[in-house]
Amino acid sequence: MNVLRFILQNPTQFFDLTREHLWLVGWSTVLAMLLGIPLGILIAHRQGLSNPVLGGANIIQAIPSLALFGFLLPVPWLGERSDRLAIVALTLYALLPIIRNTFTGIRGVDPAVMEAGRGMGMTEWQLLWHVELPLATSVILSGVRVAVVISVGLATIAAAIGAGGLGEFIFRGVAMVDNRVILAGAIPAAILALLADFGVGWLERRLRPR
Repeated sequence: MNVLRFILQNPTQFFDLTREHLWLVGWSTVLAMLLGIPLGILIAHRQGLSNPVLGGANIIQAIPSLALFGFLLPVPWLGERSDRLAIVALTLYALLPIIRNTFTGIRGVDPAVMEAGRGMGMTEWQLLWHVELPLATSVILSGVRVAVVISVGLATIAAAIGAGGLGEFIFRGVAMVDNRVILAGAIPAAILALLADFGVGWLERRLRPR
């Protein structure tokens, strides 16, 4: 109840921070999809590239979030704006599940279906757009689902570099030793993660091949 009272007493700030949080997560997810899905398709068709690309994404995932923010700070264009830096860092963290699931989805298409498409005279591009991607969509969305949940959680750390978001409440609460302020950031962030998981999961089930 104390948490709810705090939010009701600071509605403008709460909604501003929530909007910033969604902005960071939304842009990073879109960028991760624009990078990760083509990379996943590429390594599914070029097996020699799969280990370096997935290995690189794994290494990025293993870097602690604050350390990655620190590594990116000296980069001229990124370091000028904390929100840019946060979006790039969140994008890098979101790449692994999207690349891996795109690779798995494309490679999981039944070879007999591919042969049937080739027998009908389809080109490789037609097979990709009309056979592979439709059959792999639910698996790809499963990776996007994981990426969104990861981004919602890690976006709270972006407040440490001044990028805003619900992490502002968490860091402020830690500094004040006030659990009410900490929970005012943590609980809404957890709810956003659950809503994102449910929403993308619903879409994933709807697009699953029957």
